[in-house]
Amino acid sequence: MNKTLFAAAIALVMAGTSFAAVIPPGVQLHATQTLIRNNGSEPETLDPATAETVGANNITRDLFEGLTANDGDGKIIPGVAESWKQTNATTWVFKLRQNAKWSNGDPVTAQDCVYGIRRFLDPKTASKYATTYGVFLLNGKEVAMGKKPPSEVGVKALDKFTVEIKTAFPVTFLPQLVSNNNLGPLHQASVEKGGKDWTKPGNMVSNGAFMLKDWQVNSKVVIEKNPHYWDAANVQLTRVTYLGVEDGNADVKLFESGQNEMVYQLPPGTYEQAKKQFPKDVRNAPMLGLRFYTLQTKSPAMKDVRVRKALSMVIDRDILANKITADGQTPAYGLIVKGMEGADMTEYDWAKWPMAKKVEEAKKLLAEAGVKPGTKYTFTYNTSEYHKKMAIFAQSEWKTKLGINIELEAMEFKVLVKKRHDGAFEIARDGFIADYNDATNFLALVRCDSDQNNNFNCNRKAEEMINQAEQSDDPGKRKQLLTQATKLIMEDYPNIPLVQYSLPRLVKSYIGGYSLLNSQDRFRSKDLYIIKH
Repeated sequence: MNKTLFAAAIALVMAGTSFAAVIPPGVQLHATQTLIRNNGSEPETLDPATAETVGANNITRDLFEGLTANDGDGKIIPGVAESWKQTNATTWVFKLRQNAKWSNGDPVTAQDCVYGIRRFLDPKTASKYATTYGVFLLNGKEVAMGKKPPSEVGVKALDKFTVEIKTAFPVTFLPQLVSNNNLGPLHQASVEKGGKDWTKPGNMVSNGAFMLKDWQVNSKVVIEKNPHYWDAANVQLTRVTYLGVEDGNADVKLFESGQNEMVYQLPPGTYEQAKKQFPKDVRNAPMLGLRFYTLQTKSPAMKDVRVRKALSMVIDRDILANKITADGQTPAYGLIVKGMEGADMTEYDWAKWPMAKKVEEAKKLLAEAGVKPGTKYTFTYNTSEYHKKMAIFAQSEWKTKLGINIELEAMEFKVLVKKRHDGAFEIARDGFIADYNDATNFLALVRCDSDQNNNFNCNRKAEEMINQAEQSDDPGKRKQLLTQATKLIMEDYPNIPLVQYSLPRLVKSYIGGYSLLNSQDRFRSKDLYIIKH
């Protein structure tokens, strides 16, 4: 293993305590520590193994705690593991806190971690992240694909409070990876006793700072402080209510009337007005995230790469970013966003062309592909003012510049997620926020055999490069290979990069602990508190 890499990995070893809500000197707390926050959509599940969307993971991050965690600024800190070390290039050892308990009072053990990882990768669980994360663990991908039994994955309990994880190749960012609760511990007895209902209130046993109190589908999820949590003394909030409002305008109205204290995302075009109307409550920061449109490359409509390229070329990202969303996002012409480690940002060679030249080339491509003006495609998106406005803009771009007719198809977010996985679309709205800061995370969206690949494109030459990169212990060579692979895949035009995320929202000024440094938007309720007001 490269010595520099090894030193960097060892530097990640942490010990001691992770502190929850740090109250600055002189700040007085409100007598009532409750929070209502909008979550943007109804969670598709509260099972951390199968949670896929941002909304579901926001809640499971409060209910469960992985081996590591993210603090308020998004940095990796100890979670249920109080320390860890890398013993060789592909072996990591995690020491669990001996005072960590489940919400029913049972201790959290190394075997709970083994069970959680095995269940997550088991094809019977049907997690859409199994191959995405499984590829990093010894035999993980083979287990996820049903080629080996779950018992073969590289995780074992060395003793009651020590977990060993073996990786398939050197994975220097493993501490980041295991902050995702898909790879976290689970309480086997309650999962098996509850069956498909184990995630319901009264059945769920969790190990996070909060417990599930109520779940009213398409309305709200209510969680309450877990008295058995190892750091309960430092958790300030006693109850958090997650709303599932998809409509951004309704979200803001609830904020104005005091029925919501954290807007999930401001509607497009309202950011400047919100800064005037709510100067103390507006929060916005760049994120490791990409808004894009997925093209189903196996569908008759999108199977020709010339069609996909033409559709990508004519969308004016500058107008989209500055006039349509108008909320601090930046145009994107590639898969890797600014701030992402492990590969260089790349963009299409036509990105800087004048729009007239782009349109001319796009028309030529469509003509070569036999696509005539008046051809109709279907665009699928989730019901939200934000995505509707973006979709109408794209529809207009394709109509006015290329003569393509777009039929808009709106639906609930969880329905859209299923449609994307099923490939039951031609063009679909999509977005991705980093689960860990490495290029392989975004490459999961376009890799062959990846659960997160909804475009069904597969570039075997690029896949070979990614495999070579993963086996390499030379950071420079790894970065070069991943950059080349990304370029190669993007030339297949499996998706249309649009803008790099920022998340403009309203957060009541009396909510403490909200940081603008959290580029993955991972705000645990244990890090928040209500200031006297």
